Amino acid sequence: MNNPALHGAWWVWPLALVLYGLFRLWYDNWRGPLRIEEIDYFMQKSRSSSNASHTDEATLRKFLEEDDGKEFVMCNLVRLHSGLVPHPMTGVPTPARELMQEYGRHFVIQLLLRGGHPVMASRKIAGYIDAWNAPPDEGWSIAGMMRYRSRRDMMLLATQERFVRAHPFKIAAVDKTFSFPTQVIAEMVLRPRGVVALVLLLAAALVHLASLLV
Repeated sequence: MNNPALHGAWWVWPLALVLYGLFRLWYDNWRGPLRIEEIDYFMQKSRSSSNASHTDEATLRKFLEEDDGKEFVMCNLVRLHSGLVPHPMTGVPTPARELMQEYGRHFVIQLLLRGGHPVMASRKIAGYIDAWNAPPDEGWSIAGMMRYRSRRDMMLLATQERFVRAHPFKIAAVDKTFSFPTQVIAEMVLRPRGVVALVLLLAAALVHLASLLV
């Protein structure tokens, strides 16, 4: 029997599978948890960087030692300086938000190269609506959530020379900030693994259908 479904661009399905496999090779951490020698190396690099004064060394080391090899999301709260601040390179008075955007451009590119990406970035529009046993509203400007492929990738990014060179923009723009790592336990959004799978399936189906109609 001549089955038309067997004709056309059947090759698109294995191609879609290969492309998804390549995506997962990049997006997921396949190297496992950090080894002790890696932790020692990253801690030494962290101590010698210009950002060391902003890092709690004991907390960082504990976080690295407890590595489970899984992805995580860094939660950031940021309060920008009000008004103009000196540009870290030229000294020209510049809005803090512009300096933060300049830092973000460098940071996000390096984050994407290591399988990370912003999960959410939002601008504060009101004070605390619900709070107890907490200090007064400190005037936060930005809330952000950044996905890291692994703790190893976080440290590779944080100790990379390009990132270190961009960090003065953040220091100049930010009046106060804190960051802490989290792992997602519930969400109502589709993650990149699902998005990429659906896009590839749709593209493969459309190519195959088009080939049958020709």
